[in-house]
Amino acid sequence: MPAIKLTESEENTRSFLLNLPIFDSFNVDELTILSKHMSYVHLQRGEHLFLEGDKGTFMGFVVQGLLEVVKKSDNGQNVVIARLTKGNSIGEMALIDKSPRSATVIAKQPTIMVTLSDKGFDLLTEKSPILGVKVIQKIARLLSLYMRRTSSRLADLMQDNGHDNL
Repeated sequence: MPAIKLTESEENTRSFLLNLPIFDSFNVDELTILSKHMSYVHLQRGEHLFLEGDKGTFMGFVVQGLLEVVKKSDNGQNVVIARLTKGNSIGEMALIDKSPRSATVIAKQPTIMVTLSDKGFDLLTEKSPILGVKVIQKIARLLSLYMRRTSSRLADLMQDNGHDNL
């Protein structure tokens, strides 16, 4: 099989992917194909990746830097619900349910991300269904992990507030 030719941007994307633990089970050929469907983004400190309510069209992986995930509370206050660093992902639900963003994400320091758009994901699964399944399995595992963490935090909060049950 001849080597796949990559643009400089795609090569940079592939080298970023090589540094992310989520992709450590992917071989070089898979990462090469994946990099053709992904891109990288540089954010400056204070720059928004997206705003709560925006249309969700991509997910991303933090290669370097720090992002804060902020959610508006019922009384209008901005509450930091997560901080994301190297290896963390954001926006997985956008590829799954196409719903508006559930929070705002802001770079707290210069940040590099690798992103996969919904269109890029659709193309990937069309051209390489097995690789598409592998990516969706990784996303499903991430969502499951996040749901378990959220459930644990909710249980702790309910216990701390004297609510033993719903």
